[in-house]
This record gives sequence, structure tokens and C-alpha cells, in this order.
Amino acid sequence: MPEHSLTPGLGARVELTVTEADTAQSVGSGDVPVLGTPRVLALAEAATVAATVTGLPSGLTSVGVRAELTHRLPTPVGRTVVAQARLAEVDGRRLLFEVTVSDGDEVAAQVRIERTVVDRQRFVARATGSS
Repeated sequence: MPEHSLTPGLGARVELTVTEADTAQSVGSGDVPVLGTPRVLALAEAATVAATVTGLPSGLTSVGVRAELTHRLPTPVGRTVVAQARLAEVDGRRLLFEVTVSDGDEVAAQVRIERTVVDRQRFVARATGSS
């Protein structure tokens, strides 16, 4: 497998303006009309993927293998949250990210995400059962 050039400190930022489709009611994680925790995780993962885009050679990708999430504040429909990912550790193919999701000046969530660098074609072939 080719080497990657990802190093600690690498980061990326993504935003989401909360819609009805992002609420706990809509995604099935609760019955309140605020940003659902599954959408917080998806946003945090999107930030980690954005951080790896330029450092992975063609044919490699990263996949999420573990996440630890603390959802601290409710965010209502219409507000914009920002996920800021920072690559904290690199150990061979293992990448550990720390992500802060902010609603204005307040921390709405904190997420630690572990990703693993894989050969995209082999990974998809294994997942689909094709050779």
C-alpha cells in the first residue's frame, strides 16, 4: 500500500445549517426538534474526511472505525454549527481526530474519531464480496 503524508495538526472545517431533516425527530434519535446526535457525528466525520483529502494518494481512503461523542447543547433549526477537525495522532494507518462542533461561541459537541487508511478498491471488493 502506498504511503500517506498525513501529519498531526492537519485540520479542516465544515458547516451545517440545521434543517428539519437534521433534527432528532427526523433521524429517529429522539422526539425533540433540535439537531440530532447522529447528524452531529456525520458532520464531525465529514470534517475528518475533508482533512484527509489532500494527504492521501490516489487509491487510498480512510474509513471510520471508532467514535466517542459528547453532545453538550441543543441546536435548534435555522442555526449554523461548525465542525473543526484536528488530526491529533498518526500511528501508521491509524488516524485519531479531535473534533469540536460549535454553535456560535459555545461548544455544542466534542468528538474523537479514529479512522484507518485503506486501499479503496480492496476495501470495496471485500465489502461487496467480489474479487
